[in-house]
Amino acid sequence: MELTARHQEYWSKNLRITGILLAIWFFVTFVLVFFARELTFNFFGWPFSFWLAAQGALVVYCLIIWYYASYMNRLDIEYGVAEGETL
Repeated sequence: MELTARHQEYWSKNLRITGILLAIWFFVTFVLVFFARELTFNFFGWPFSFWLAAQGALVVYCLIIWYYASYMNRLDIEYGVAEGETL
């Protein structure tokens, strides 16, 4: 099946935001937590490394999910594919 230019534009925007959010996820999950051991100051009464691993990463994950859902809702409306519509 041949994709129209509109389909390709929609798909490229979807892939771009997915790639950006996956890069943020990777950075928070592996890079920040790996180097957090060296962060020795207290944050809300806990060592920052503990807070980052136990709480901060979860907050970032929830923000990533919220942003992706709201972005895709706006993109679906923009391209006319929201709730049963087709391209």
